Amino acid sequence: MQPVQHKPRTRALWGAVLTTLVALAALLGSAPASQADTTICEEFGSTTIQGRYVVQNNRWGTSATQCISVTNSGFRITQADGSVPTNGAPKSYPSVFNGCHYTNCSPGTNLPARLSSIASAPSGISYSYVSGAVYDAAYDIWLDPTPRTDGVNRTEIMIWFNRVGSVQPVGSLVGSATVAGRQWQVWSGNNGSNDVLSFVAPSAIDSWNFDVMDFVRQAVSRGLAQDSWYLTSIQAGFEPWQNGAGLAVNSFSSSVNLGGSGGGPGGSSACKVVYGTNVWQGGFTADVTVTNTGSSTVDAWRLAFTLPSGQRITSAWSAQISPSSGAVTAGGMAYNASIPPGGQVSFGFQGAYDGAFAKPAAFSLNGTSCTTA
Repeated sequence: MQPVQHKPRTRALWGAVLTTLVALAALLGSAPASQADTTICEEFGSTTIQGRYVVQNNRWGTSATQCISVTNSGFRITQADGSVPTNGAPKSYPSVFNGCHYTNCSPGTNLPARLSSIASAPSGISYSYVSGAVYDAAYDIWLDPTPRTDGVNRTEIMIWFNRVGSVQPVGSLVGSATVAGRQWQVWSGNNGSNDVLSFVAPSAIDSWNFDVMDFVRQAVSRGLAQDSWYLTSIQAGFEPWQNGAGLAVNSFSSSVNLGGSGGGPGGSSACKVVYGTNVWQGGFTADVTVTNTGSSTVDAWRLAFTLPSGQRITSAWSAQISPSSGAVTAGGMAYNASIPPGGQVSFGFQGAYDGAFAKPAAFSLNGTSCTTA
């Protein structure tokens, strides 16, 4: 059927319409332009959002193209070519995370943190689902006996918010449980690299706010972790086997509140930072000394601070620092990963800057604010 065409009744009506259009154009012209989304197609490409989370493409199980469009609050899969057998591993895990994943640590994170030092770990997630794909909406929690920031952790907790198609978690169905007020199917097994404890929702969950530690305590009670272990990362995304374009994480939040009974990284230790600089036109070096003024050892130390606008790090020594600008986090190397009570650790970096030079305003060590000198 052809659309009905409405003609203007009078010249006066057209004048009113034109006046409205001119006013609207002026309003739109004065509005700030929205920030363009970031598209990532690289196999392991990543970026940061909100200055605190990392979004990763993480196409690890296929050579077919996968692209994600990253927004300020999450991401959407825009291209997901290829497929893999549903009786094996998925083709990728595009996700957003707080913590450390294969040495890629989110800015300002206080992870890894000893489980006994964590009072709570509130998190929120909102998903958008599509038809015509085989996938699960997977929320991952990683635990390890050591505060490692690289490689595979010992235990993986998976929360399946949704699954579509003939896919199932690693291992076998071992029962059901009520966790954080919801009923779940519980699966347990090993994928050859790590233990996997999965909680599968009986029907799709679009969004939810919960405490990650409710699921961590399940792993501890089932002998798959101990209170002396470390929480290394909290991740939310999708595991597609076939297709997947259109799947989206609309929003993600994660924080780890320390103050449990066990000390460890991010415990209630005190700290002092000395930040010395050598500055020349357009460049500078920074020598940083962190002193543990508390009464317990700080393991897997992570110093978070924000570089002033226009500054960027070009190289570093005695620490791993990421990203190179904005809210950054410095972490220890294998040989200086712990700071004993009264002890110090030093590291440095070289950088470039535009405009006037300034020092960072504040520092925090594993989530605890430090004094400066």
